Amino acid sequence: MAESAVQPGLDRHAQPIRSILVTQPKPANDVSPYSLLAERYGIRVDFREFIDVQGVPYKEFRKDKVNIAEHTAVIFTSRNAVDHFFRICQEAKLEMPAEMKYFCISDQTANYLQKYIVLRKRKLFVGLRTAADLFEVIKKHKGEKFLYPCSDIRKDDLPEFMRANNLKFTEAVIYRTVASDLSDLSDVKYDCLAFFSPSGISSLFVNFPDFVQGGTRIAAFGPTTAKAVRDANLILDIEAPMPNAPSMTGAIEAYIRKHAVEAGITAGTDRSGS
Repeated sequence: MAESAVQPGLDRHAQPIRSILVTQPKPANDVSPYSLLAERYGIRVDFREFIDVQGVPYKEFRKDKVNIAEHTAVIFTSRNAVDHFFRICQEAKLEMPAEMKYFCISDQTANYLQKYIVLRKRKLFVGLRTAADLFEVIKKHKGEKFLYPCSDIRKDDLPEFMRANNLKFTEAVIYRTVASDLSDLSDVKYDCLAFFSPSGISSLFVNFPDFVQGGTRIAAFGPTTAKAVRDANLILDIEAPMPNAPSMTGAIEAYIRKHAVEAGITAGTDRSGS
């Protein structure tokens, strides 16, 4: 991937963002925060997944000798975990018992769970948004035997919390995260790259080991992604969530407006309620 060049004598921040590559799938709805951002500032926004999710085959899963049925609760931290957990259950011809409890990291994950099961309110427990929020919920259910379906690449915070609190849990790797083939982007330039996971940063360098940032702005969502950016010796220009910008689009817009003001340029058009 080619870097965005810095014009001689100009601060890298002073150059306007005219193109953004979002390292996630394109939203299903044509009207999204990204489309509104593109319209407001005349920016081209493209979408491309930097990582592929590959399910662990059921035969391979069986080798780990994880007995799903002996658990009383399942912890879900992503939609991918939900999808691949129920794929495994289907292949195992296993139906979830009515008394099974479900612990979800967010309302979004909990709502997605309804794609597979009819949820009973007393069996569903949801964190506000972060893993730390979910930990507080889990603490109140120390008698459960938890199953944690996850990727081969995952954060350490949840397993460490479970062990530190002497909670019974089994970790089950049910899908893998691998770098997508991005060779078709080798000659494409973007003013801003938006990342949402450390795996996305890894994929960037797997595909483009000689990547030079130059004038390309890097945006990162979440503290682990931000750390991965810095660990890769890249400049982190845009970080989300922040108190004044809880979303990636909000953080990018704040950056655009801030540096437009500094450059004496009018950026975008104010539209109340959007």
